[in-house]
Amino acid sequence: MIEQTIFSSIGNKIITKDREIPIVARMDEPLILILDNVLSYSECDALIDLANNRMQRAKISKSHVVSNFRTSSNMFFEESENEMVQKIETRISELMRIPISHAEPLQILHYKVGEQYHPHFDYFTSENVANNRISTLVMYLNDVEKGGETHFPSLRFSVTPKKGSAVYFEYFYNDNRLNELTLHAGKPVDIGEKWVATQWMRRQRYRNI
Repeated sequence: MIEQTIFSSIGNKIITKDREIPIVARMDEPLILILDNVLSYSECDALIDLANNRMQRAKISKSHVVSNFRTSSNMFFEESENEMVQKIETRISELMRIPISHAEPLQILHYKVGEQYHPHFDYFTSENVANNRISTLVMYLNDVEKGGETHFPSLRFSVTPKKGSAVYFEYFYNDNRLNELTLHAGKPVDIGEKWVATQWMRRQRYRNI
């Protein structure tokens, strides 16, 4: 019996108020979708420009520590920082089928040559987390010349960065084996650089929006 999913769509497209998003590929359990045209090229460029001078070394886990486990840099947009960010967050909320009040602030990540994020879960594995993450959308803001794939080692599956595209996956299943299959990594960038925008959704309200 297939478990219930958060995301649902009819056909091979997602229609939001301002965009038509093709579903390029999908896996059903756990649900993983490869999506095209999530962001316009101009939106990708604008997010990089807004974030570029605000990047800091990325940290890991709820303890927020710097580690060689994750060597990229990142920043988070403030709530409703500007009109374009609000527009993108609204589109993401429609796409992910979760109210924007459940979203963490939109994160921008930058990987230089050799930088990576080792295999990890996006949800918190501690049993006492009351408001855990339940789904992720990783949006690629540029094309990477070589490397930088989002890799799911348990599934032997990788997603190549493509400007404007995204990978969606969820991990709220009753069967924890399915959640564990969402283990993923940001592979090292071999040539060029990688910029991504990441949206995490929580089970319950997270922001007062």
